[in-house]
Amino acid sequence: MNKAILGKKIGMTQVFTEEGHLIPVTIVEAGPCTIVQVKNTEKDGYNAVQLGFGDVKERRVNKPTKGHFDKANVPYKRYLKEFRLEGSNYEVGQEIKADIFTPGEKVDISGISKGKGFAGVIKRWNQARGPMSHGSKFHRRPGAMAMSATPARVLKGKKLPGQMGHKLVTVQNLEIVKVDAENNLLLIKGAVPGPKNTLLSIKETTKFKR
Repeated sequence: MNKAILGKKIGMTQVFTEEGHLIPVTIVEAGPCTIVQVKNTEKDGYNAVQLGFGDVKERRVNKPTKGHFDKANVPYKRYLKEFRLEGSNYEVGQEIKADIFTPGEKVDISGISKGKGFAGVIKRWNQARGPMSHGSKFHRRPGAMAMSATPARVLKGKKLPGQMGHKLVTVQNLEIVKVDAENNLLLIKGAVPGPKNTLLSIKETTKFKR
């Protein structure tokens, strides 16, 4: 992987191709990101680049983080994330913008999904409901818990009611439809995880390229 950037989900819209086909797209504000730290094999044991995204006031930064930015002599950023990028042509203070990507490229996008709160098994796991006729006491319940004598316990992984959503989700192999380098915007085909203003990690896809 040699391309990565942090971004913010703006919302969804649609665009038309030259042939007149409609494509649903997600608008992502990708960067500009500043390189805060560059790690290498000799000193850190692996190669990586730490990116900062989103300006923040000095009073919003704690003392250890402030020292980290001051050492790199870069502006304070709201978000920090490390990517294992290949190559050694990165320098501290260098800016990475949306123009590192081109239309037609495939990317993997990670973000925190929308939280749904506490949900039952029908909504959470798409299970079928029981009979709704008169006399039935089994409508939206999870069903049998476990076997009787053996093993006489609920097995791990049983699909039960619980917290739904608000988890780190990665969607792979999404296509970049358009790049607006002037405004640092990426138009990505389809939906990406999370509500508006969600922090997104956008990186070159790890799937096999045909």
